[in-house]
Formats: sequence, structure tokens, C-alpha cells
Amino acid sequence: MSDELSRETGVLVVAPQRDLRRALFDALDHEGHPLIHSARDPAHAAILLEGRAPLTLMVVALEGDGRAALASCEQLRRIPACADALLIVVLADGATIRPTQLPAGVGDWLHAGQIASELGPRWQRLRRTAWAGPGRAPAPASDGDYRFVFDEDDSEWVIVDPSTERVLEASPAWGRHSGLGDGAVLDRTLTELLVFESVSAEQLLRESNRQWYPCGRRSVQGADSGEVSSRRVRHAGRDVAALAFRSDRAGVRPGVALTLLARLFASGGNDGDMSVAVQLLVDDMGLDYLAVWSGRPEDSGAPVQLAQRWRGGERSWPAAQLQSSLRLVLGGKTLVHAADAQRLATADPLVADLGLCGFVGLPLLDERRNVLGALLAGSRQPFAEPEIAEPVLRCAAAHFAHALELRRTREQGRAEGLLDALTGLPNRLLFNDRLDTIIREANRTGECFAVLFVDLDRFKSINDNLGHAVGDQVLVAVTQRLRSSVRASDTVARYAGDEFILVLRHIVKNDDVLRVAEKIVQLMEKPLRLEDETELQVTASIGISFFPEDAPDAETLLKHADEAMYAAKGQGRNNYQIYDVSPEQEQQNAALKRSLRHAEGNGELRVFYQPQVNADSEDIVGMEALVRWEHPELGAIGPGFFIPLAEETGLIVSIGEWVLRTACQQARVWEDRHGLRLRLGVNLSVVQLTQPDLVGVVERVLQETGLDPTLLELEVTESISIKAVPHLMENLHGLHRLGCRIAIDDFGTGAASLDYLRKLPADRIKIDQSFVRNIGVDPDDEAIVRATIDMAHRLNREVVAEGVEIEQHLQFLRQNGCDELQGYLFCRPLPQASFDRLLAERESLLAGVAGQSAA
Repeated sequence: MSDELSRETGVLVVAPQRDLRRALFDALDHEGHPLIHSARDPAHAAILLEGRAPLTLMVVALEGDGRAALASCEQLRRIPACADALLIVVLADGATIRPTQLPAGVGDWLHAGQIASELGPRWQRLRRTAWAGPGRAPAPASDGDYRFVFDEDDSEWVIVDPSTERVLEASPAWGRHSGLGDGAVLDRTLTELLVFESVSAEQLLRESNRQWYPCGRRSVQGADSGEVSSRRVRHAGRDVAALAFRSDRAGVRPGVALTLLARLFASGGNDGDMSVAVQLLVDDMGLDYLAVWSGRPEDSGAPVQLAQRWRGGERSWPAAQLQSSLRLVLGGKTLVHAADAQRLATADPLVADLGLCGFVGLPLLDERRNVLGALLAGSRQPFAEPEIAEPVLRCAAAHFAHALELRRTREQGRAEGLLDALTGLPNRLLFNDRLDTIIREANRTGECFAVLFVDLDRFKSINDNLGHAVGDQVLVAVTQRLRSSVRASDTVARYAGDEFILVLRHIVKNDDVLRVAEKIVQLMEKPLRLEDETELQVTASIGISFFPEDAPDAETLLKHADEAMYAAKGQGRNNYQIYDVSPEQEQQNAALKRSLRHAEGNGELRVFYQPQVNADSEDIVGMEALVRWEHPELGAIGPGFFIPLAEETGLIVSIGEWVLRTACQQARVWEDRHGLRLRLGVNLSVVQLTQPDLVGVVERVLQETGLDPTLLELEVTESISIKAVPHLMENLHGLHRLGCRIAIDDFGTGAASLDYLRKLPADRIKIDQSFVRNIGVDPDDEAIVRATIDMAHRLNREVVAEGVEIEQHLQFLRQNGCDELQGYLFCRPLPQASFDRLLAERESLLAGVAGQSAA
């Protein structure tokens, strides 16, 4: 402990949350403070400090708004021991106050996520610059406290004198991320810290226009690519320039880390793809070493290295059995050493030989938490932001574990009896395990899916009369037909002798499932050609149940599908039936209707956004707003279930207006921020279209939110009848006169004629996903898609394809002139915050491309 610290009288930590108090206490304790008082609130602090000597520092966590912050600070200042103490404020995750709204007398501030890395350096700097002697208050921040300009978490910034181009002050994050350290940054010239590409240092400082320019930030590893922005601020009574740097390294910037993870999970799971993924992690995270190993602790053989990358020269590698860290990780232990990996060097020759300073070892675990292998990652410098690097590496470990588990499943499936020997399909054991996994994922994401129980009609007579060899041929042929009817993301399994089960994932509308069932029935009606060239007629009965509408668990879901299948047989076979809702389900629906009435007021509804991209450039040109319901007890409820309930009760009118207003407000924010002219698609239900004041409602929302009407596209389903829906044409033409666009949604699922399309004032047609997902599977659906695109273009309508999920869909639609695309191949529906980050990353990427072009 230093003499300076030993003379200090004490520090007060005030935070309402125990975890936050502990984090603050640990950070200050690590700095060597001899006396730390910890309190829940000002009243608790007054009791603790009764009769105590004056404090050196107060660290106060704020959760509320500006009024609550001012009240807390005033109460603390009235405590004698706190009257002259320096004050650092921590903004908790729930705080609504902005840094510019902090009360007078605050010497410094930081976000809760920065406590471990920033609290110590901020306190040291505050003591040097803001404390003028005993009994003196901290210097006021009113002289344009430049850090308030950069109020993002963990920003890298420097204050530069424009006349000399020398650094006056730097954030601790700059020294930490570059590896240069705090002291090595001060008094450097700007060109010693940054490598400019499209703009000079002189021009950047002169203009200070807040624009972002591509550049490199010098570091101990050379230079990290990124972008820099400059703006004018006041510092010590004079005009200076404040520069912020945003790194492209995934290890220091959350947004880039998300992009890295998206690219990582888009890669495949075979050995070649694993090597590509490892290289991706090394490059984007600035790692020096990364290796993926396969091996179980109970295996007698040595672990096998699947992939390895080293940012260094050729060298010999220690044997696996000598690497103690590898053995520990394969034994299930997680190792995280952000800056002190050399502690492992005495026992691990790998860490010693490579000179690693930062090191992470993570076991690769399957769903049952069994160890499948190990991920080892290291850097010769400390991890700049361990709170970013560690979660990214954990996600990478999950990805590698999944790939490894799939490979082992393929290798061991037949030997362990998980695959049906005749058809190659998952058997009952593997299917049940897979269905449990699907349900867990659906509970987490709010996904809806369907279970189809397929039973062959009178199959026993085929075995009895024609023999089991013919029966086997029939089962193989049926397998091929079932597989051709579904997407790659769906599941087909052989459950028993002549019983098959299908799981159709990511269901938007129940009608999509019924079209698949009808298609299977029609396929089965076609005669099967046997090996001896004879033909055999085999039909099927199908029962359908939906998750979570019909059941929340696997056993009940299968039971309901089975009951529906027997209902199909009772209807004469060769058809499909949907599970008929029980009285208990009717009661549940009634309860959900009651809950739905209060969902909007209780803040349970959410708007998600799914991007629409240009088919040629794949750039984002629009987005569709999709409503989700987060029930406080049942969790996420899919729109395919609660939207029909809302339409039945009439609640769809108020919910629809709320979605419209919320989406338009957010679209205006994004337009002001990014200026991308993104089109916003909002669905209108049949009930909304019958409202005589619909045009007035939309006009009022546009006026209140300030969104350009030409950026709003209102989607109506193709199945709406002009004659059956009052006010339909009047409302659509009125919306057109406002400047809004009209799109026909779910095209191909109704019975629209060419004359119908001419009458509707539609600008675009959206091809239903049920046709798109059969591209490459069903030639008839491919012909329908081609004809729809051609017809729409002849009518001067643009075309959007929904449900684009694989590269084959993209290539087909692009070759046939589809204008825009929407689907999981590009992005799932995202909550507002995630979509916000997506747009920011897009802007950053394009700025980098533009800078390279200019250079």
C-alpha cells in the first residue's frame, strides 16, 4: 500500500443493488484503499458514518432520473463526513439520467459495465486534476466536460491541442486497447497515434465535423483498423478537439463482436469450416493463438487437435499430455486469465513458449454438459476488454461444441441405434430428444411450430399380401416423398413401423402447415413404382398439432397429433385433420383473451423488425414491423396464436394502432440518425381495413411521429375480398393519397385474379414463404414464383419474396428478377435495440468501404 493511500481517511460506496455494491467494493479494494464503507442508500450511509472523520471519496450508483440523482447527492452532502469528499457517479443499467444531467459537484462518472476496468484510473485522474487541496471541492465540470461528449460505454478518446496536434488528455481505454498504457499516450502528436487514410490530421482537426473517417490506431501489435471522429469542446478555458476512435476489433467493441458471432455461426460445422472459423476469430479479435481440440476425459486415447492458428513464426509444439491447461479444460475446468496468464507458465510449456499474457481455456460441452473437447485462446498482450472477449469466446466454444456433437452423432448414430437402419431417418429415441430441444429453443425465442403425425393407410395388408421386402420399398419411397415436402430446417423421423413424424419449424401462419399437409396427401396419392416396375397405390392419414397452441410439452403435443391422425382415419383416410381444441383449451383461450386486453397497457407487447434487402446488392432497403407478446407467466406467445384472438375480440384495432405508432416513431429515429430512407412495412388486419376512420388514424400517426408518408408501406393480405370488406377500396385509395405505399402480402395463398390486382392500388407484391421454401424442391412452386414475378413486373409492381432461408432460394430469386428479399438467410426479426446495432454496423461498414475507395 502506498503512503498516499495510507493517509486517506476512507471511501464511501453507495449502491441499492448488492451485486453493484460488491463490484464497487472489489474495485476499490483492489486499488488498496484501507477503509471502505458500503451503504444501500443515503440514510444507511448516515448511520455508518456517524462520528467518522471526513471522507476522501464517495462512489454513488444512480438508478433513476435527474431529480432522484440530485436528491441522493444532496442527502449525502448533508452528512458531515461527506461534505467535502470527491464524488464519482456510476450510472446503473436502469438509470434514465444522461451524463449531461448530473448534479453540480460530480467530479467524474462511468457506466456500471466499466467498474472493473475504469473506476481505479478515473479515481487516480480525479485526485490529480480535480483536487486542489484539503477542504477544497472538486473542480466543476461545467467548462464543457469533454467526456460527456463521449458517453458511450468504454469509449476511446483523446483531447488534442489543434495548434500543436499534441494530446492533452486520453481515456484509460485508449491506452488499454492499444497496449501502450496511459502515460505513453499523453503529449504524443496525433500522427504518432493514428494512421490516417482519407483525411489528414490537419483537416480532421480543422473541420471537427463529427463525421467518421477510416484510420488505423497504433498499438503494440502494429495498427488496429477502425474509424475516428473529431468535434470541438472546451478544455481548461480554451477550444480544443476531442477525438473518438472506434476499433474494428471484435475483442474491444460489442457491435463488432456481434457481427463476428453472426459470421461465425453462419459458417458450417465440418473440419474445413472449423479452420475458417478459427482464422476468423484470430483475425477479428486480435488473438495470437487459438486451438480447438477434441477429446473426452474418459477416453483412453490422446486428444486430437482439430484446428490451430498462431500469429507467429514456425515452431515446435509441446505434446498434448504436457499441456497442463489443456488437461484441465478437458477435465471440465474453465480458465480465464485476462492479463496474468504467466501464472500458468511454470506448469504449461505452451503458455511459457508463446509468451502469452492473456489466456482463456473453455471446455466444449454438449447439451448434457459432457465435455467434448477444448477451446484454447491466447494473446501476448492482456485482453483489452475481457468482458467482451470472454463472452465472444464462450459463444465460439458453443459453436465448436455443436459442430463436434453433430460430427459425433453422424459417426455414432447408426452404431448407437439413433438412426433408422432402413430409411436413415432419426428413430423414436433421437426424435424425442430432438423434439425436447426444439421446445426448449421455442420457449426461449417465442417460435411456433407444428407436429404432423403421418400414418400409412392399410400398410399391414401390403406386408401380409406382398411381403416385407415390398413393404420396405414402400417405406423408403415414402421417406423420399416426405423429405421432398419440407425444408432442410424441418425434421422427418420414422417413429414406428409405418408411422412418421414431421416437425415444421418457424411457423408464421397455421395455413402454411395446412398447405404442406395437403401437398403430402396429394404426393401420396400418386402411385409408387416398385423395383419390378409394378405400381402400388399407398395413401396416408395425417394429424396435426401446434406448439404452443395445443400443448406446451412433447408428450401432449404428440398425443394430440396422434388423436388428430385417428380423426383423419375416421373421416375415410387419405386426408389430414387438425387437433380439435378441448374444453380445457377453450378455457385457456378465454383467459388469454382477458390477458390480451391488458397486454398493451402493461407493456407486454414488443415490436420486432425484420430487414428487407435488395436482391442484387443485399443492402437493407426496408423493414417489416412484427408484433410479439411477452406474457408475464407464459413467456413469449407467437403471433400465429394471439393475433387471431385479437381479431376475434376486436382488440386488433387498438393493438394495430399501437404497433403503427411505435414502429413509425422508431423509423423516424433511425431516419434522423442514419438517413437511409428505409421503407417501413406494417400489417393491416381485415378488421382494421373495415374501420371508416383508418385513413384518419394513419394520417394522425404520421403527423405525430413526423415520419415521411412515402416511407410507410401498409400490407394487406391477398385473401381479403373487395366485396366482403366494407370501405376496403376507399381506405386503400385514401392511404395512397397520403403518400403511403400499399403491398399485397401472402401473395399466392388466396384466389386473386389479374383483374383483382389491377383494381387494388398496390405498389408491391410479397410472395408467400410457402412457395419460396419449396424452391429447389417442388417444380410447380418454382413455376408459380416465376409467373408471379413476371406478372407483377408487367403490372409495374415490385416483388418481395418472403421466407428466403438458404442460398439456393437467393440464387433462384435473383436469376428470375425478384426485386427484394426477406428471410432468415439475411436476418431473423430483431428487437429494436438489436436492429439499431445492425444499422450502426451497416453504417460503419459502408463508411469503411467509402474510405478505402477514396484512398
